[in-house]
Amino acid sequence: MLEEMNQVRQAVEEALALAKKLGATDAEVSMSKQQGLSVGCRLQEVETVEFDYGGALGIAVWFGKRKGSASTSDLSPDALKKTVEAACNIAKYTSEDPFTGIADPELMVKEVPDLDLYHPSSINSDKAIEIALACEKAGLEQDKRIENSDGASFSSHQGFKVYGNSTGLIASYPSSRHSLSCALIGRDGADMQRDYAYTLSRVYEHLDSPELVGQKAANEVLARLNPRKAKTCKVPVLFNSEIASSLFGHFISGISGGNLYRKASFLLDALNTQVFPQWLTIAEDPFIKQGLSSRAFDSEGVATQTRHIVENGVLNTWLLTSYAARKMGLTSTGHAGGIHNWLVGAGGGSFEQMLKKLDTGLLVTEMMGQGVNIVTGDYSRGAAGFWVENGQIQYPVSEITIAGKLADMFKNIVAIGDDIDPKGSIQCGSVLVEEMQIAGN
Repeated sequence: MLEEMNQVRQAVEEALALAKKLGATDAEVSMSKQQGLSVGCRLQEVETVEFDYGGALGIAVWFGKRKGSASTSDLSPDALKKTVEAACNIAKYTSEDPFTGIADPELMVKEVPDLDLYHPSSINSDKAIEIALACEKAGLEQDKRIENSDGASFSSHQGFKVYGNSTGLIASYPSSRHSLSCALIGRDGADMQRDYAYTLSRVYEHLDSPELVGQKAANEVLARLNPRKAKTCKVPVLFNSEIASSLFGHFISGISGGNLYRKASFLLDALNTQVFPQWLTIAEDPFIKQGLSSRAFDSEGVATQTRHIVENGVLNTWLLTSYAARKMGLTSTGHAGGIHNWLVGAGGGSFEQMLKKLDTGLLVTEMMGQGVNIVTGDYSRGAAGFWVENGQIQYPVSEITIAGKLADMFKNIVAIGDDIDPKGSIQCGSVLVEEMQIAGN
């Protein structure tokens, strides 16, 4: 894989040189390549075994403020030549855009540190099948009420990214990713419920055991059996850690350049203002070793940096690509391609302590639907979870809707738990919101 990465670096250099020869004033080339296997089983029968190997090289060229782009998965000299020529020909027919172009050379990454992202495994298809089967078996045997399965799946992949542009920058890094998941179906009388569990890491040895994942999936299903409908009311709402990150996902949309320059965000005037409680801080750290969203540069070659997105509840920065930054008269923040390891302030204690803080209200463990309007901040989504009284879970609930205004929800966060879910780019614990509208019976 590392040898192949070096070959791709050479292809990137050749494509950039050819673009310059054809008269392009600027150019950038990137390629991500991945290889690995995925297996899936259901009811102890193997359903899929897939081997993945692929990737495409993309090139963008500029003739002044006219842009053309093309891609190829064939890195032979002739294919590279045709791809670069195609991009240059396309640029002749595009309209001029004063905001387009490669990123500011002063912002480009200067060196790429080793973030320990590359941990390939030697697992073959037989071992992968064994892992998936063991995971599902553990779940199916957990309780006689677990009577069906949506299957278990295991994947192990490794790959690399190479980026280069006409400033002379050529940067690359390898990475790996491994995951195991299981989805089960339970029945109690006439009621049937489905739930799942999964584990994810850069390092195969850091995954939870197949037995633990299967048992967790079964326990999640069993807890949901025979749900009731909650009454329509206004109560505190606790989002469990696995879905709490979705709240901050909406925040990301609200402060992203594309929505901002289109005037399509409820947070248009929020910069340098209080958007969260004073105790809440969101730090971004792209350099966490083995981090799932760690990277030294974004998809435009701009160097990433540690920063406080929110400090003492105040929004410190937008999330900007080079294009959005130019549209807004600002500077790129290195967020082309997404965020980099958000660490959301905690301190609320364990999950049990968060339940005590909730006292009486709704614990949400599943969200459904897309009822979020980033322009207005209106929030209304289907939900399921548990009714809580006096800090104790009483019974499961389903077929309810929770609603509010995102701006109010953010300001009315009471606490964030220490039960942090590490399986994503936003790491936070369970989130307690002071009050939301619940629509049920």
